[in-house]
Amino acid sequence: MLEIFPVYITSFKQDRQIRVYLPKNYNEGSKKYPVLYMHDGQNIFNDDDAIGGASLELENYLDKNEIEVIVVGIDQNTNDRINEYCPWVNGEYCKKILGYVSTSGGRGREYVDFIVNELKPFIDNKYRTLKDNTAMAGISLGGLITTYAMCRYPQVFKKIFVLSSAFYRNQEEIEKLIKDSDLSLIEKIYLDCGDKESGYTENINKEFIASNKAIFDRLKEKVTSTEFAIIIDAEHNYSFFRERVSKIFSF
Repeated sequence: MLEIFPVYITSFKQDRQIRVYLPKNYNEGSKKYPVLYMHDGQNIFNDDDAIGGASLELENYLDKNEIEVIVVGIDQNTNDRINEYCPWVNGEYCKKILGYVSTSGGRGREYVDFIVNELKPFIDNKYRTLKDNTAMAGISLGGLITTYAMCRYPQVFKKIFVLSSAFYRNQEEIEKLIKDSDLSLIEKIYLDCGDKESGYTENINKEFIASNKAIFDRLKEKVTSTEFAIIIDAEHNYSFFRERVSKIFSF
């Protein structure tokens, strides 16, 4: 069951559509549930709402497997996605990947603060949640902002799951943040990337893997239960992301 409604983001001075999945038996008892926060909300639950027409099909997956978790999807602001999902303005590694200097990024801190200080209290008040059992997952730039959120709020997001993360946008800064962060409260981290993220542009594919491997190496030093997988032949699109949904919940 999905509930959809707007929530006001104070720092951005705008409403943002929120999509909340509730387990099939939610209305039949008083049980409390863990919560998973996800970005790119339009692309999470069903194809009809997805940008580009392909989603993770998470609503069907959760119903079919009777997984008892509340999932909160935060819609992306398509015109400002890079700015919101990048905590810093793009750096030198990003220039190497893109081939040009990008001035995008820098509003990720405000976006994460909204989730923790405004959205999470709202969700915890509205639904029967296990307030201290909160995870976050993200794809591409959503993986970057998820990792940042864990570092900023390790007491909140104790499990993270990131797929095909575009760490390269803020490579230098996110590596430094991981190094400087106390992650002793983190329970589990899963990250992966495909070996053909950009299709057949081999130099970009190699750089993408190297970027993710560097983050894994940093995280593994801090959190023992960190898993990294390279997905053979996987490209950077939802037909491939969808196949890894089960990994999130099995992990």
